Amino acid sequence: MAKQLLGKEVTDALNANLQERTAALREKGVVPTLGIIRVGENPSDLSYEKGATKRAELVGVTVKNYILPEDATKEQVLAVVDEVNADASVHGVLMFRPLPKHLKADQNEICNRLDPKKDVDCMTHMSNAGVFEGLDLGYAPCTPAACMEILDYYGIDCKGKNAVVIGRSLVVGKPAAMMLMQKNATVTICHTKTVNTAEICKKADIIVSAAGVLNSLTADYVRPGQVVIDVSMNWNPEKITSKGKGGMSGDAVFDEVEPIVEAITPVPGGVGSVTTSVLMKHVVEAAEKA
Repeated sequence: MAKQLLGKEVTDALNANLQERTAALREKGVVPTLGIIRVGENPSDLSYEKGATKRAELVGVTVKNYILPEDATKEQVLAVVDEVNADASVHGVLMFRPLPKHLKADQNEICNRLDPKKDVDCMTHMSNAGVFEGLDLGYAPCTPAACMEILDYYGIDCKGKNAVVIGRSLVVGKPAAMMLMQKNATVTICHTKTVNTAEICKKADIIVSAAGVLNSLTADYVRPGQVVIDVSMNWNPEKITSKGKGGMSGDAVFDEVEPIVEAITPVPGGVGSVTTSVLMKHVVEAAEKA
């Protein structure tokens, strides 16, 4: 039976550390503050905003909300970005993406208007460059950063290990690969055009699965001794939960993979539960730097 790498344990430790740091900042007259920019009323945005606000309250971070209507113009959104850039009391900014369809063509311009020093979820090209070059420019995306927090908390040394990342998105796959290399792992990225992904994964010491495909990581992909970080959150209509049939599952067929590998993150209760604490960590770091 594999050791379960529980997000709650990582989050509890992160929260305790952040509470100490926010208290120290407040003693100096600095109130760490997160600005949340939301355009429209997307249900998933509202859900994340609610969770982030609750986590902020827990660790001592103040939240300022900037709410725009669904039909907001590019100029209106840019004006809000300029406002938070100029507000020294706002240390970090989260803007929900994707923006509404009529702003799709302008999303890069809007995101890159943000001051990278306040970019706590890697919205700007400058922040991405920081991740890829290992430079202190902005902050890494919260989800791959949460994967690294889990590895660190459980003492999983990446030095000299073979790591496979499944997925090549700019949100998870590519930055996760860069961050693993910064930990001195030897990294292979697999994607939809990769041949023999299962064989490649079997040779890995660490697998980070961010395919976003339910049941895509089966027993054929794993071997004893491996660590599996399952990033994805997929709707599984067959999953039986306390509320009945249907629930969230990762990429892994958990009942197949868990008995084989050495350690694995559950879904839910793994990576996803750590991301909002990482967001708050970035806000606190930005406040300390400011």
